[in-house]
Amino acid sequence: MKKISFCGISGSGLSALAQVLKSEGYDVRGSDRSFDQGKDEEYKKALESVGIEIYPQDGSAITEDLECLYISTAVEDSILDIKAALEKHIPIKTRSDLLAEIFNTHKYGVAVGGTSGKTTLTAMIGFVLDRLGKKPLVINGGLLKNYADKPGIPNVILNSGDICVVEADESDGSIEKYNPYVAVVNNIAHDHKSIEELKNIFAAFVAKGKGGAVVNLDCVNSEVLLDKNPHITTFSIKNPKADMYASNIQPLPDGVSYELDDKKFRLKIPGCFNVANALAAIATCQFFGIDKFKAAAVLEDFTGTKRRLDVIGSRNGVTVIDDFAHNPSKVAASMSALRDYDGRLLIMFQPHGFSPMRLMGKEIIQSFADAMLPEDRLFLPEIYYAGGTVTRDISSKDLVDYAVSLGVKAEFYQTREEIKTRLLELAKSGDRIVIMGARDNSLPIFCHQLLEGLK
Repeated sequence: MKKISFCGISGSGLSALAQVLKSEGYDVRGSDRSFDQGKDEEYKKALESVGIEIYPQDGSAITEDLECLYISTAVEDSILDIKAALEKHIPIKTRSDLLAEIFNTHKYGVAVGGTSGKTTLTAMIGFVLDRLGKKPLVINGGLLKNYADKPGIPNVILNSGDICVVEADESDGSIEKYNPYVAVVNNIAHDHKSIEELKNIFAAFVAKGKGGAVVNLDCVNSEVLLDKNPHITTFSIKNPKADMYASNIQPLPDGVSYELDDKKFRLKIPGCFNVANALAAIATCQFFGIDKFKAAAVLEDFTGTKRRLDVIGSRNGVTVIDDFAHNPSKVAASMSALRDYDGRLLIMFQPHGFSPMRLMGKEIIQSFADAMLPEDRLFLPEIYYAGGTVTRDISSKDLVDYAVSLGVKAEFYQTREEIKTRLLELAKSGDRIVIMGARDNSLPIFCHQLLEGLK
């Protein structure tokens, strides 16, 4: 039995891969500084419940008989596990190395790329394929609500068929490692790289789709992809010329409805962008012989992924919503969906990292400004710091100052606790408190604390 260890195992990427290897019979262990700090206790228990051993991040997990150490991109060389592996000459590989290795051994790989919506779209594709007996292995970046009752962390669907569905990340270049049967591109927008860089990356990605590709016809930046593969299926919520087109999109109290070729369907998750996600999922599943109406019907039971406009609950007429939006296009999409419904928005956005905020902080604030009404409020704590060596030459205060210059009613507070006090002070019946941000697993806990405070 091969022994494998993961450094940073609490992260969504490594925790999913650890569970995949455990299901394949590997002896799996791991460490995470969050566990050592008493955080992410629920994730720790979930991993232990499927037989994964959790060690302190002090090098003790790195024994001589270890086959490989897989590391998160968020860890530094100074971490004791990495030092111990180097001293013992144990191979060190990244998350993307392992994901590509697993993906490329499957006959039919579906790689889902794009700036926004990858997690939800990957989940939708996997859900349809799983429900219709195609037995896919699905490796996701989010928690799948439909699989919340399964042992472990629900960011995987464990099957042993010949289909593998994954998110393909372009931000670290790892998208180049995948050899997909179907290459899916949801959209191309500014995130970690320039638009021109992204166009080139996704053009090469689409060209590699052995069976074909699925491309968003509504995304201007995706036009350059349309001649990169002879078997492209397009989808759109605006252009009837698309291969997969939805019309008559209507918000519902508990989701959204749409028409596909004059047949009416509904989703249990809100927003026009989720209708687009559904079209992309349906188009992808057609490559596996699945009828589009059958796929659309299955998606009516899809309950979404956690932290994607996730309604935590309501008290005294105030609704608390948890959301993963953290770049300009994600914020714009979430705000658009939120605007489909009545009620003032009290938003806390937690910026995720100093480098991303230098790169796109003002664009994110512009996305808020474009959608916020005069009665809405925006609150920012200081930029989230996950550890490591970073240049702290920008502050959330700078972003708040920019927001105010755009006419947004925005406030800066050093800590989330101060913002919690302010939100509970302001909230009244009919309001929606929305907590946005990435990378920090404690944000859902913060949402529940807010809900509790509304009693």
